[in-house]
Order: sequence, then C-alpha cells, then structure tokens
Amino acid sequence: MSLIAETPAPPYYAVIFSSLRNADIEGYAETAARMVELAAEQPGFLGVESVREDLGITVSYWSDLQSIKQWKAQAEHRIAQQMGMDKWYSSYKTRIALVERDYGR
Repeated sequence: MSLIAETPAPPYYAVIFSSLRNADIEGYAETAARMVELAAEQPGFLGVESVREDLGITVSYWSDLQSIKQWKAQAEHRIAQQMGMDKWYSSYKTRIALVERDYGR
C-alpha cells in the first residue's frame, strides 16, 4: 500500500483535517485506524493520507460534496468526532477543497 493516495483524474474533493492532540490519547490510535477502515467503506471515498508528529494532518479524498456530507453524518464517525472534541484534541480545523489539478510521479 502506498502512503500517497492513488486518486482519479480531477476534479474531486479533499477534506483536510489538522489537529493538535491533548496529553490524554487513550483509545486514539484504535479509533483513528477504525475511521480509516470505515471511511474506505463509504460511497465516494477515494483515498487518505495521514501524518502525525506535534501537528497531525489527515487528508481524505472524495468524489463529491454529498459523499463528504454523508461521511460527516455517519453514526460511528459522529461518535469519534465527539471524542476528538471532548478528549483528544486541544485544537483542530477542517477544510474542504476542490482539487482541480494534480500531478506527480
């Protein structure tokens, strides 16, 4: 499995989630892994890339805005979001962007 997501030709959408964690990370790694598994099962999911040191950045790729909306509302994901707000993150920001062009090797 590549660390760089294999996405189709644009246009598609990127959800960029940046976060700073609190000291209490009990259950975090397991939940994060489960969210990647669960996202991959959702209609419109195209891939994900994630890194974490002091600042964590996860970028998930989606075919359309409706798929992103459905993912945000997915029941198990909603529980994880609430845990993040209540327990794991001291600060976070979500951005949604239209990818109009990509290139690489």
